[in-house]
Amino acid sequence: MKWVLRLDIAGNPVDWVSPHDGIRLVASGRTVAGLGQYQADYFGGINAISGERSRVSVPSILLTRQRVNRHRQAQDYTPALSNALLFRRDGHQCLYCGADGSDASLTRDHIVPVSRGGLDRWTNVATACRRCNVGKANRTPEEWGVELLAVPFAPNLAEALFLANRHRIIADQQAFLVQRFRPGSGLMV
Repeated sequence: MKWVLRLDIAGNPVDWVSPHDGIRLVASGRTVAGLGQYQADYFGGINAISGERSRVSVPSILLTRQRVNRHRQAQDYTPALSNALLFRRDGHQCLYCGADGSDASLTRDHIVPVSRGGLDRWTNVATACRRCNVGKANRTPEEWGVELLAVPFAPNLAEALFLANRHRIIADQQAFLVQRFRPGSGLMV
């Protein structure tokens, strides 16, 4: 198991923690329950008195005693905009021509250009290949004569956590997060 999904006391996803941090949470009693179907066993040293080897089982999803952070769990929570998350949101595909690309070959395009008052916000940016970004220049998609292939959206916390760990997530973690996606978010699982 590469990462453990940590939840607050209300069952809201909070973040990803390393298995080492998961061990600390379990061993220190800061968890309420383990959720999910998968767990990993970690072994320590041998107790000098009992002769037994220590073992800590860490579930893939941990319900912790952490209080609810109302600001972070609010419906209007928006993760920081980064190219990595943007490209993952858009499936590493140019939203103008549909070409697939790698992080190195893709760019962040402002639908309403910054020079014309557009903001650097999730709902005003799209993944674009370099050819389309240069071709669009300082125009809107309408002025350029192209329609976006998908509607840009700001991911909620569950969607952002999914995007941040998409290729290392395991089935029970994915199922947990997908239940918290907004309808029509467009994320492909």
